[in-house]
Amino acid sequence: MYDKDKLKELPQSPGIYMMKNNQGEIIYVGKAINLRNRVRQYFHSQHNLTSKTAVLVSHIETIETIVTDSEMEALILECNLIKTHMPRYNILLKDDKSYPWIRVTINEEYPRIMMTREYKKDGSKYFGPFTSAFAVKNTIEAILKIYPLKTCNRQVMFGKKIGRPCLNFHIGQCQAPCRGNVSMEKYGQDIQSILDILNGRHPNLIKILKDKMDSAAMQQNYEEAAMLRDQISGIEHIVEKQKIISNTKQDQDFIAMAMADDMGCVQVFHVREGKLMGRDHFFLEGIAEVKLSEIMESFVKQYYSSCGFIPREIILREAMEDEKTIEQWLSLTAGKKIELHIPQRGKKIKMLEMVAENADLALKQHLLEKRQKEERSKSRLEGLADLLELEKIPKRIEAYDISNISGTNNVGGMVVFEDGKLNRKACRRFKIKSVEGQNDYASMQEMVFRRMERAMKVQETNTFLPLPEIMMIDGGLGHVTAVESIVSLYPVSIAVCGLVKDDHHRLRGIFYQGKEVALKKATPLGVFLFEVSEEVHRYTLGYHQVLRNKEMLASRLEEIPGVGKKRRATLMAHFENINNIKNANAEEIMAIPGMSEKTAQAISEYFHRD
Repeated sequence: MYDKDKLKELPQSPGIYMMKNNQGEIIYVGKAINLRNRVRQYFHSQHNLTSKTAVLVSHIETIETIVTDSEMEALILECNLIKTHMPRYNILLKDDKSYPWIRVTINEEYPRIMMTREYKKDGSKYFGPFTSAFAVKNTIEAILKIYPLKTCNRQVMFGKKIGRPCLNFHIGQCQAPCRGNVSMEKYGQDIQSILDILNGRHPNLIKILKDKMDSAAMQQNYEEAAMLRDQISGIEHIVEKQKIISNTKQDQDFIAMAMADDMGCVQVFHVREGKLMGRDHFFLEGIAEVKLSEIMESFVKQYYSSCGFIPREIILREAMEDEKTIEQWLSLTAGKKIELHIPQRGKKIKMLEMVAENADLALKQHLLEKRQKEERSKSRLEGLADLLELEKIPKRIEAYDISNISGTNNVGGMVVFEDGKLNRKACRRFKIKSVEGQNDYASMQEMVFRRMERAMKVQETNTFLPLPEIMMIDGGLGHVTAVESIVSLYPVSIAVCGLVKDDHHRLRGIFYQGKEVALKKATPLGVFLFEVSEEVHRYTLGYHQVLRNKEMLASRLEEIPGVGKKRRATLMAHFENINNIKNANAEEIMAIPGMSEKTAQAISEYFHRD
């Protein structure tokens, strides 16, 4: 518990404060104009605190502060720290992802069009962000069918042939400027047409193309007319779903939210040059007792700190307490004037109502899916508890597998399922140390013994993974018996069962207490155990392949005259990996004790020859 006497030591300056628990983890990050006054509020009026804040205060062990010159700097630092540490008691976006953009490399002599998830100030033209990578890929594919631009990064110039054209040229999907016969003027006209489409200036372009098509048809040039017809059709297909929002041709974001229980959904509609280009939604958890203004402020700061593109106008349904400071920060981040608006009437408020309605629908759908997943998971675990005759539904299940080839690179893997869901952070890999050759029973025993010993040693401090109710072993009677002999050494009650495979290495049944029970594949329990079996096998095999590939790379050294197993080991110990050896010159290799000049020269020449 935090010592209140330390409050008087806090500075009375703007900055951020980081609250940590007894394990040193950052559990909350906040900003303040006056750090001492702000932090005191958590301790001097606890009867007014919400239940969530009261729980936060009970876990505070230490408070660290960082003083800044202004509230603006504090806001920027707060955003960065929240994104880095993801504190438990801050309002967090459920999914932190980067969004796709359409990038046109107009800074190149022969520009390309591509999808990217990074917005950079590199001279290219960016359109977005969009919410669907699938839609972006389809749009680019449609554009390239109309205007067959080059997609490779080969440097080309007019009048100079550079290599042979690739397959795209031969199937009509590239003009092949690498042949040197595509002028920059002709290529630039196609690029300008693409920019017109993406900017929404397609009506004029379609009119020009239709005039050209009619002219070609009048001259009985039917092939060109058909090509122009297909271009017009393609452009109309690309832009047909763009909904007109306003005639101002402004870039705007409309943001509204819906709440239910302890969860909320924030919906963002992206309007670019007056057209609705896409939308996105985010789910927020732990907001039952948080003010709407605080929720919206937290969302805006997190979203636009990593969005890449900030429109000139952001229209909100809920006001924020720190609106002016956030507006200044957004303007500083975007390098242009950004305005926040909370409309009371007119078209914008109607648009916000539509956004809020969509947020409510998305939230209801999410809660329904979440409830269905929980019921499905509960059904699986109830079936497993009944099968193994357990007194209660297991919360934690661990599955184990061994992987090797003829006893080499012997490794084990442990995957963890909590409440029926895979917990990737809790999975562990083991390099088997005490077993020589292929002995799966002994390898499994070593892995489980190390897992149990580690749990017993740190049980009091609770710094290692908790023990499971069920251990699932990849194998049958022999594997289960081997593991049970280890588990029986400890004062714990863990059910040990085997995942039995058929001759084709597919899950056949589960072995428990001396008998095998066949599984029905179509049942919830059958599907769940199949997932467990496949996941532990994939996880363990992946680790084995990593080690095997490293060994194969290292064994290349023995192909070099003068390098045997001993010198190979010396080289790997000194340089740590094969890439460092490749990059080393003869003098650096010769500096290793016991390395002759002739061998060092041979090693250097071997890799330089490659």
